[in-house]
Amino acid sequence: MKHFRRACGLLVMLAVAGCGLISPTSTSKQKGVSTDMNMQQAADKADALLQETVAGVTPKLRWVHEAPGQSTCTDWKNTDAGTGYVSRGLMVMTVVSPERRGSLLGMVERGWKGRGFTVTNVRADAEFPAVYASTPDGFRLEAAVGGEGQFRFGVTSPCAPKSPVGKPTTPSNVDTNTPAYEGGKPLPRPYLQDDFWSAPTPAP
Repeated sequence: MKHFRRACGLLVMLAVAGCGLISPTSTSKQKGVSTDMNMQQAADKADALLQETVAGVTPKLRWVHEAPGQSTCTDWKNTDAGTGYVSRGLMVMTVVSPERRGSLLGMVERGWKGRGFTVTNVRADAEFPAVYASTPDGFRLEAAVGGEGQFRFGVTSPCAPKSPVGKPTTPSNVDTNTPAYEGGKPLPRPYLQDDFWSAPTPAP
């Protein structure tokens, strides 16, 4: 857990309540609106950010898509501003032992920092730790541990002009017929063992 403890020590305050990413805040000036991409393009970038995140993890993780989400952004009068945001997520099917979770979070955090992202918060919780970050153009990222030690990587876009939004096109790397979460169908908990990530000892 040494990487995770070191990351926690860099932060003075822990201010995130709850486990998920916060949706984009809308104001009368539509703060955080992206003018150079529509919602589909924002979804494409969110998917790319997720793929870059998992590609930076070694040994590789096994994952599936969770159900994509989207919502309307409103102005200060709570009326539709003609923009919306999207959320994308990956659920990890690799079993990550308690002894290796801090190492994985630290690896992800270092990868984000290396790409110029700002780490906005670290949740120093023994059971449900998490790291949150943002990109210069307003995308928000999270790496979080949930029930039964399952890792989730998520991205929420800034508000963008509305457009139809399709599903992610990158196939999962799980060699089963495990479907993406759709229509209330629950994803399985982690079940794929890995010699490194599932080991019951701290990472060397």
